[in-house]
Amino acid sequence: MSDNGCGFPAPGLHSFLFKPIATVGGFEFNKVMLLALLTTLVVVSFFFMAFGKAKVVPGKLQLMGEAGYDFVRRGIVYETMGKKDGEKYVPLMVSLFFFIWIMNIWSVIPLTQFPVASIFAYPVVLALIVYLIWVPLTFKKHGFVGGWKNITGYDNSLGPIKWLVSFIEFFSNLLVRPFTHAVRLFANMFAGHLMLVMFTVASWYLLNSFLIPAAGVSFVMTMAMILFELFVQAVQAYVFVLLACSYIQGALAKHH
Repeated sequence: MSDNGCGFPAPGLHSFLFKPIATVGGFEFNKVMLLALLTTLVVVSFFFMAFGKAKVVPGKLQLMGEAGYDFVRRGIVYETMGKKDGEKYVPLMVSLFFFIWIMNIWSVIPLTQFPVASIFAYPVVLALIVYLIWVPLTFKKHGFVGGWKNITGYDNSLGPIKWLVSFIEFFSNLLVRPFTHAVRLFANMFAGHLMLVMFTVASWYLLNSFLIPAAGVSFVMTMAMILFELFVQAVQAYVFVLLACSYIQGALAKHH
């Protein structure tokens, strides 16, 4: 029996906790870390096989790689930053997009069934990488004084309210922006996984009771949630990279 007394094993925070697979020197290696490592291997291996021996007449794998690379390059980077400024950041953005996408996809893969990005530390690290690029870039591009003007939106034409606007912009850009960049990805993956677990467990629970028709409804909802999650997973990778490009573009511009 579960704690709620009805026998239904309701999902909760325990659904995001995993026992260590191995412990080496006090360092615990768990399922989420393994999936993050596998994500890296999958992304690196795919692009190595796609472009390692690139041909003038591409094969199917190279075509897939080129399509994915071109989608991020033209559909996100160029659209946000322009070709001239954005070209040097294309490899980074392609890496971020596919790393996040594959991290998310694990949630609908049998046996793995867990989105890595639903553990807050992973989106935080990715957002921090972007943060540590656009903030120094701002000062490199505009100098010390110009960098602060860029970040705070300082503008004499605003008159008496310029200091209030500068404070709000400073708080928003340096503190709120990296936090929301990470939370947006985390929250969507966390909520999506929780919903999937709920409907999956409910289907099994109802199937083993007298409410078998209800189990069928729950199973249909599970399939619908899986399809919806596949869409959300791609969208979240897109949004994360789009915002990253927007932040870097803002660092290169005169004002946000």
